[in-house]
Amino acid sequence: MGSVLGELLPLAVGVAISPIPIIGAILMLLGRHARTTSIGFMIGWIAGIAVATTVFVLVGGAFGDSTSTAGGWIKVVLGVVLLSVGLRQWRSRTGDHATPKWIAAIDDMKVPAALGLGFVLSAINPKNLMMCIAAGVTIASAGLSASSDTVAVIVFTVLAATTVAVPVIAYQVAAQRLRDPLDRLKVWLEANNSTVMAVLILVIGFVLIGKGISGIS
Repeated sequence: MGSVLGELLPLAVGVAISPIPIIGAILMLLGRHARTTSIGFMIGWIAGIAVATTVFVLVGGAFGDSTSTAGGWIKVVLGVVLLSVGLRQWRSRTGDHATPKWIAAIDDMKVPAALGLGFVLSAINPKNLMMCIAAGVTIASAGLSASSDTVAVIVFTVLAATTVAVPVIAYQVAAQRLRDPLDRLKVWLEANNSTVMAVLILVIGFVLIGKGISGIS
């Protein structure tokens, strides 16, 4: 279990420090319906991570005795894809990027839409989905018991959701005190979004390729 959690840690960090969902959560905390929409977004974010990871634990488990080798190849492929995405994002990091429409709509967003947005950003967003796939395959290929698989998914989900969950929960306790720090963090993330994600994706890509080669051999 310890070695599996060690492999899951960089993947969880990769999901956790993805700037776009953090910016989304912060904008909700600065919006009109801060308390309710932020909780909906957090629940959707956590559910998306848990569902996507669990699905690929089950898919990985379906390979039976070949799970370890198949998991190694999947990690290599995901690592190569992430390197390609990271390089493309690094090259385009200084360009002008249009603000996504959902960001402009956050101020008027209600709980159901916030919940759905959180789920989409965690479970369907390609960059996060690749990390959830890698996490699911890592857990499946370890040959753990069903209860240990469940614990591993929970640990991964908790770690990956931290950067969204912590500010949302803290806001419920000390809203006024957090407004200025959250505003400054939002500005920094908007300015450095592409660079942060490019470096992160490149590092995780190399890690996955290394782990994949190790699993194949």
